[in-house]
Amino acid sequence: MANNLFLTNSTAATTFIVVLFSLLLAGKSQTFSTNLPRTALRLGKQKLTHLHFFFHDVVGGPNATAIRVAAASITNTSTTGFGAVIMMDNLLTVGPEPNSTRVGRAQGMYASADLNDMSFMMVQNYVFDEERYNGSTLSILGRNPIMLPVRELPVVGGSGVFRFARGYTEARTYFLNATNGDAIVEYNVYVIHY
Repeated sequence: MANNLFLTNSTAATTFIVVLFSLLLAGKSQTFSTNLPRTALRLGKQKLTHLHFFFHDVVGGPNATAIRVAAASITNTSTTGFGAVIMMDNLLTVGPEPNSTRVGRAQGMYASADLNDMSFMMVQNYVFDEERYNGSTLSILGRNPIMLPVRELPVVGGSGVFRFARGYTEARTYFLNATNGDAIVEYNVYVIHY
């Protein structure tokens, strides 16, 4: 009886090892990544582009383009609004006037992410519809300490003309309505792309 039990356990162990080895071989035979030549993606010389535009954050009134969609239990008593999450679809224009030439939209969200200072965590895409950049996007992700005169946020990617983009953007508050929170922010974006 003990010999039969040993054979059964030995057979199970052998079967397990064969199955495990087969899985390892199967995993090794599949390619996860491949090095491609630069010509495969049409990667030529890098370009440095400077974009300058104004961001219109309208949080009040019937035509709001930035709306609070979530809040923490302490948001309304926090001096920084900690925990508030705002979704946005803000106009981007050439000049600071809302009726200035439109170049696109800033779509995404920002959230109050600092217990002590007014600072937002920004997650946004600049979606351009200006002729030269129509359909191209830049992705921004970073900390925006809004009380500083100049804030720097990283460009973490892009699409279309801005494929493989990296760089940074400088934000300067041009106008702030202290009563309702509407703001116009000037952006200078410096981006390297192919």
